[in-house]
This record gives sequence, structure tokens and C-alpha cells, in this order.
Amino acid sequence: MKKIQSFQVNHDKLLRGIYVSRKDIVGEEILTTFDIRMKEPNREPSMHPGALHTIEHLAATFLRNNKEWGRRIIYWGPMGCLTGNYLILRGDFASKDILEIMKETFLFIANFDGQILGAKPRECGNYLLHDLPMARFEAKKFLDEVLLKIKQKNMVYP
Repeated sequence: MKKIQSFQVNHDKLLRGIYVSRKDIVGEEILTTFDIRMKEPNREPSMHPGALHTIEHLAATFLRNNKEWGRRIIYWGPMGCLTGNYLILRGDFASKDILEIMKETFLFIANFDGQILGAKPRECGNYLLHDLPMARFEAKKFLDEVLLKIKQKNMVYP
């Protein structure tokens, strides 16, 4: 079988950042998939599943409720390797196009206080696997260390 595109990225050199993972044409529309990489693969510990699960709930809810971006959101979800998330948007975008909404998203998560959105038994398939303090920590770390200081090398795959 042919290797999928994301497995062809050199993860030994991949930094934390926002990357265009792929663009697909579906009917008349372009869908842009972003790699929101919060950890350097194989060089720093991955995120705890509870933290990443909480980030998923908060980011997906925040983005889908955003007045400007909400109608463009197709999907937000965690990577199996626990080093980041995928964001799929309706439209043809570059990494720089979503930088501000990613700053807003991670600031929202870093400051979130209260009951995790969608984390009740009837709303979530694994409602006990959440960790808000670690989600807040990881979001603030990504915001402060990457998003607020982003460089070109954090927006173009190596």
C-alpha cells in the first residue's frame, strides 16, 4: 500500500506549530486539513489522554460557536499519537490564515473554568477521561511558547 501523506512528513524534524497537512476537493469545495502540533514528536512527552480529550471538547465547542469561523469547521479532533490535533476547514487556507483563531482557541482553553462542555455520561463516550488542569496547562504552554512567538518554521512542514 502507498504511505499516506501524513506518514511522509519527517517527524524527527517536526516542530510544534500549525501546518497544512493536506487539501482535498470534495464536490465544488476545498477542504483544508491542519496539523495543530502541540508536542515535538518523539522528543518530548506526548499529552495525557485526559488533557487531550478535554482540549478536544473545549476547542471543538469554541470553534463551532465562533461567528466568523463556525460555519467553516468540519472537524477538530486529537491525533492518535497524542502530540496534537487535526482541524478540517471548509475552504482553501494557509497556516497564517488561522493563526488568530488558534490564539483565541487556546486562550479560551487556558482560561476555561467550570464544567467541561459535553462531558456528561449522555454526551460523551468516555466522560471520565478528562483532565481540565492539564488541558489548561498544555493550552497555555502551546499559546505562550508557540502561537504568540510563531515563526515560518512552525508553519511549513520540514
